[in-house]
Amino acid sequence: MRKTQLYLVAALMIVIGLAAFYYKWHVLSFPLTPVEQTEVWDIQARVEYQPRSGPNQVTLQLPMNSPGFSILDERFMARGYGMTIERDRAGSGREVQWRIRRARGDQALYYRATVYRDGAVEAPGDRPGQSQPPELEEAETAAANALLEQVREQSVDSASFASRLLREFSEPSPSPEVALLLRERASANDRAQFAVELLAIRNIAARWVHALELGVDGAGELRPYLQIYDTDARIWRMLDAQGRIGWPDNLLVWSRGDRPVLDVDGARGGRFDIRVQSSLVDSLEAAVKRLEFRDENLVAYSLLSLPLQTQDVYKILLMVPIGAFIMLLLRNLIGVKTFGTFMPVLIALSFKWTSLLAGVILFVLVVGMGLLVRFYMERLKLLLVPRLTSILIVVVLIMAFVSVLSNRLGLEVGLSIALFPMIIMTMTIERVSVAWDERGPGYAMKMAAGSLLIACLAYLVMSWPPLEHLVFVFPEVLLVLLGLTLLLGRYSGYRLTELFRFRALARSQTDG
Repeated sequence: MRKTQLYLVAALMIVIGLAAFYYKWHVLSFPLTPVEQTEVWDIQARVEYQPRSGPNQVTLQLPMNSPGFSILDERFMARGYGMTIERDRAGSGREVQWRIRRARGDQALYYRATVYRDGAVEAPGDRPGQSQPPELEEAETAAANALLEQVREQSVDSASFASRLLREFSEPSPSPEVALLLRERASANDRAQFAVELLAIRNIAARWVHALELGVDGAGELRPYLQIYDTDARIWRMLDAQGRIGWPDNLLVWSRGDRPVLDVDGARGGRFDIRVQSSLVDSLEAAVKRLEFRDENLVAYSLLSLPLQTQDVYKILLMVPIGAFIMLLLRNLIGVKTFGTFMPVLIALSFKWTSLLAGVILFVLVVGMGLLVRFYMERLKLLLVPRLTSILIVVVLIMAFVSVLSNRLGLEVGLSIALFPMIIMTMTIERVSVAWDERGPGYAMKMAAGSLLIACLAYLVMSWPPLEHLVFVFPEVLLVLLGLTLLLGRYSGYRLTELFRFRALARSQTDG
């Protein structure tokens, strides 16, 4: 029963860790490697208008829920204006309203946003309300019916029907029916809205959107696109003005519906222009900003919210379980002998302040000189605590001497020895000397070599930048490590070294 419970707990830890890791990687877009970069676009919308005497209100539609993109940051600049941001009831659109009681001279208001490609697609949505058919005169009604019947003969579904209708609108030499219907609808916005109304005659749910292409830096332009609701797939399909179906790669949906992008109440000369600039930023920084924009608590209760100095500390501490797991594998499965349980991991941590080769040389040098001092202290018949204190004092003096000597020789690596944990060095010297007295020099050297071997392997793994990044950004992977540790915790079989140790006995039993 206890064994079954152990397996269930281990499996639960592994499943929770993998699920949290997958969610942060696939949904929240946290990068797996520390060198990933993400392309972002800085968008500036500038509104100019001439105010009237008295109160003025400016309403600008804002991007929201654009498939394939997320907003990392946005800023509003309108000195002296009151500002409110509202969402529509459907939750698919936003608008900012600037208000001022008195304004003089030409006014300029700014909206800036940084958007980031998140790879999302258009989410399934409910069928929208049906648009109203257009109010047409008798001649226009006949032309519309003839046009729709002609389009019907050349289409097979709602998407192809809308595509063919837009192609008729964009022909250089339109048919007489199209020319009659579009004679008072010259602008692209008017034609897009009229297409939605004509589709309503055929009970095809449609809406038009304003979208911005992010492919080229410089001046941008909002263009109307038509969206057709696919009742079978329950998604919106995009069509451009020429009737081509599909989502362009760099298309940012700015607003949906028939509301104007810019509305200046009672003012004259309202003008709206956009500029786009692309750049590359760190993927982790982009993911954090994206979460802060959506929900501040997602970042506030994570390691990424800590001060940078504290983050640096946890980048080291979170690697300690990795080193401990390596030690578990080498001790319990292979059979490498070491001093203590976590002494090799602590030695590997001390190597963080030097390179591996220099750390091993300095470690052997300090421990060797400390052993000589310890053997001399033993002749003085000191008790344990005074002996350890004496060794600690001598270790500090040895470290200082090596640092001064390396400085005179121009060796910068030797200066880092002052950062070695002194307690680790002192306890290592004491453990080696005790093993030397109790089991002999051969056993002591074997244990010291095993500890140093595991420390070197743990250091190489713990200092691998991709793994450091992975454990810090996805600390839930330690739950997977915990589950594997629990599974190995019941292993009591032969170790690899024991198989070589008893191979003669096994051979003799086989021969007998």
